[in-house]
Amino acid sequence: MANSRLTDRKDSLWTRIKRIALTDVGALMRGLNADDLERMEQVLIEADFGVPATVELTQALEDEVRRGKLKTEADLRVALEGRLAALLNGRADPGTVARAEPGPTVVLMVGVNGTGKTTSAAKLARRLQREGRKVMLAAADTYRAGAISQLQVWADRLGVPCVAGQPGGDPASVAFNAIDAAQSRGVDTIIVDTAGRLHTQEGLMDELRKVVRVASRRAPGAPHETFLVLDGTVGQNAVQQGKLFAQAVSPTGIIVTKLDGSARGGAVAALRRELDLPIRFLGVGEGVDDLQAFDPARFAAHLLAESPG
Repeated sequence: MANSRLTDRKDSLWTRIKRIALTDVGALMRGLNADDLERMEQVLIEADFGVPATVELTQALEDEVRRGKLKTEADLRVALEGRLAALLNGRADPGTVARAEPGPTVVLMVGVNGTGKTTSAAKLARRLQREGRKVMLAAADTYRAGAISQLQVWADRLGVPCVAGQPGGDPASVAFNAIDAAQSRGVDTIIVDTAGRLHTQEGLMDELRKVVRVASRRAPGAPHETFLVLDGTVGQNAVQQGKLFAQAVSPTGIIVTKLDGSARGGAVAALRRELDLPIRFLGVGEGVDDLQAFDPARFAAHLLAESPG
């Protein structure tokens, strides 16, 4: 089941809501009061939902309770699950990656170092391989020799070509050369791994804008997808990172990584609500096949399950 590997929580989110926010068994019968809502907001914020998503969810629930629509804990959980799924919903086909006609399709991976961006590029390549696409990787994170070698290792494992430049070289040139190589080799999809350190430095954002400009000149409509890779374990820091990158490029969606262990899944809701971008994929493990298309309803159901696991 998609999004089903978010484990390792001592208590489920719903258990915490019941224990902390619904301590009075008569809360639903009389209507949630200010203290009830404050406690529920506390639980959601501690689960990394962020203030905007938390307020949206609790206000909607308060309205339904006071209109007499929710009379039991089960009613409240189902309502919260539905509201959360609606908040998370971004597009009908999150796992479908654009195809350029004519090709090649250019996919940019952007985000700070340490989010799992390079590994996500490899996982995405594997997913597209399984769909029958001919994939090429491009190591445009020229500021880290380790990133170049890491992507080359992944390319060897996957049996796909990898275009790389010299450490310290021009990232846009790598993207340009990859598009040329793809056209000559009949490759239909290029996944470009970009630099991500020091996201607060304008120089990096200028480099990303240059990659976009060069790619668009070499391939009509490129980049056809720009995936913003964010670490689900860092809460509001991920939101701030996302806002900065969105000022430099135009992301078409988010890949949330590191959701296979201790991550508090509310970060996904915060990212969707505050960045106004669709969640496209979740990284749920370290294996090459551990990239799942995002399913809002299943994610909400898992997050609010009666017990973790």
